Amino acid sequence: MRSTPHILVIHGTKVRRPVFVLGAPHSGADLVARAVKRSAGFHLTSGRPSVLRVTYAFARRPQIAADRVVGAARVLRDAYAESWQISAGSCAECPPECRELAGLRLRAGASRAEAERTGPCVEPQRVERFGDASPDLLYSADVLLDAFPDAQLVQVIRDGRDVVADMLGDERCLAWFRPGLANLDTVFPNPFLGVEDVEDRDRWPSAAPAVKCALRWRGAVRLSARLRAQTPEDQLLTLRYEDLVRRPTEIARTLSAYLAADISTGTVAGLVRPRDRRAAEPETGIWRDRLSPRQVVQVERVAETELTRLGYALSDGG
Repeated sequence: MRSTPHILVIHGTKVRRPVFVLGAPHSGADLVARAVKRSAGFHLTSGRPSVLRVTYAFARRPQIAADRVVGAARVLRDAYAESWQISAGSCAECPPECRELAGLRLRAGASRAEAERTGPCVEPQRVERFGDASPDLLYSADVLLDAFPDAQLVQVIRDGRDVVADMLGDERCLAWFRPGLANLDTVFPNPFLGVEDVEDRDRWPSAAPAVKCALRWRGAVRLSARLRAQTPEDQLLTLRYEDLVRRPTEIARTLSAYLAADISTGTVAGLVRPRDRRAAEPETGIWRDRLSPRQVVQVERVAETELTRLGYALSDGG
């Protein structure tokens, strides 16, 4: 049962139908987040410290939220009450990823004073809706819906092999696999690591990085499937990364209709087909060049069921 609606007010604006963008690491959720953040009337954050402290606590130890449903929702709501504040000082706490969503960049090593001088990415009086796309927010989806019963979720699904290929090049993703952070001794099953049975747990210590990344992706898409089955259609939209890249205009219209907001088709198209050719253009099928044949076999053996269910054809070696 969802909690009783609670009205949060930020700068005189009531938080109604906040938007949360979810997905496995490197799923392409950041592209959707950028499109929303750059649309009129939205204030969307990502990776603010007050939110990350709470969401990673729930992700790493899900029993905390399960045992304290009302308290968990209150804590998360309070975190967003702080995160969504708009001022030069509060926005200076934004990580680089959040600023990049808005198209703002600071030089490497910029001081807090320099960050404050750039000012906030949006004017408070222009904000009508709030949102967030913090990393690994997917693992707090149930708490989000308890904290904000009218929330609208957007989840992004991507070919697990492409996800693994990108994860293997991301030190922050790989850091969660270090012995000191992989908390399998205290949390099992472990949705965050994608370890769901004894066989997964037994092979974890000696598993190759590609296997661990595949387990994380598999766990995330299984969680996304459960979320889809339990959430009303008007509160959850599932998008494919591949569709976003190949048909950005169509996806922008779908997103606009779902959010009842004007998400610019030009903005979405520009994100996936940048005019500045120096900018990285999203790709599909990158696993064919980046993963070794052995890694492809490893990933497909771990996630064969999920890849097939989602319509991703297995390789000849899978």
